[in-house]
Amino acid sequence: MRINLAILFLLLTSGCASIVNDANIPLTFSFSDGTEGKCVLDNKRGRWEVDLPGTTMIRRSDDALKYECVTEDGRESIGSIASKMDAAKFGASVIFIDLGITDAITDKHRDYERNIVIPVKGKKPEPQPAESVD
Repeated sequence: MRINLAILFLLLTSGCASIVNDANIPLTFSFSDGTEGKCVLDNKRGRWEVDLPGTTMIRRSDDALKYECVTEDGRESIGSIASKMDAAKFGASVIFIDLGITDAITDKHRDYERNIVIPVKGKKPEPQPAESVD
């Protein structure tokens, strides 16, 4: 009887993303040219203001993580980072515990790339002063 209960417990709790995954994940951001700056990040689960380069905790979500960034010299970059499904953990939760309902609600089966490089255009060359002809 104890063995059956132990096996049942293991089957019910193994692989569930809502048990295994934290709601927040650390993401590291930097600009493609190595400059410093600031970004505003948002998805349906929250909004964050971060300094780049740097690492911050972001709430998992099934929608894209949108960013609006400005480098220290004023160049802007706007875009998004796609969310992807952690299929192995989500599959296990579907099979063993709650048909994936908890994970679908909490988005704990979703993930973003951990190291994100924000593309920025190169600096515009400084205008050269016109030479005077005497």
